[in-house]
Amino acid sequence: MTHASRSGSTDHRLPLHARIKDDLLRRVQSGEWPTDVPLPPEAELASSYDSSVGTMRRVLSELTAEGMLLRQQGRGTFVRRASFENSLFRFFRVQGDAEVQPASRILDRTTEPAGPQQAEALGIKTGSDVLRIQRLRLWGERPFLSERIWLPLPEFREVAMASETELAPLLYPAYERLAGVSVGRASEELSVAEADEPLAELLQVAAGSPLVRITRIATTHAGDIVEYRESFGPADTFRYRVEIN
Repeated sequence: MTHASRSGSTDHRLPLHARIKDDLLRRVQSGEWPTDVPLPPEAELASSYDSSVGTMRRVLSELTAEGMLLRQQGRGTFVRRASFENSLFRFFRVQGDAEVQPASRILDRTTEPAGPQQAEALGIKTGSDVLRIQRLRLWGERPFLSERIWLPLPEFREVAMASETELAPLLYPAYERLAGVSVGRASEELSVAEADEPLAELLQVAAGSPLVRITRIATTHAGDIVEYRESFGPADTFRYRVEIN
């Protein structure tokens, strides 16, 4: 029996390629394939759905165009891994350090009860256990971004127990390795804040200095909330540019 015929949620009034696409999307969202494991070859997938290779190629091309899949020449087709880790570097720049690669340093990891703001963002009850990670981003030795990251427990218990080496240099691949959770999407919101004493010390600015605050909610491809993050950077290093046509 094919995958398409097993899918109870597929509308059989749809064209074949649409039914296959719906079912394949469901399988991607369910985490059937880790981001480092290729999907089966086109011919094998086509056979499993009793379809032509051309139809399967169309489905894979559409899912790739929609950002769900990544096709790599000579390697195969993979579930797309989110690349949001470095997205904040679009906004913050340290003058004169263009040749220096950004680095990160985990300052603290703590289990704590979720406050109302974190609970609402993560879709959990206030007071539920969460893992809070404090991280500093640097250009060379100069700090330019302070991050506070909240993850629900017990889903991310292995992240709480891992060594800093296991979490470096990027967190999202570590979530995959340690917790089996893949980030697929994120939404961000920008606002303005003032540096309190702890943030001023971390970012090496005067207390009360203007900061740009970026909040992020990250989800899986299926839309399950994975992470809530607050990032703070000095306003004088912030740049925003958009092309309007």
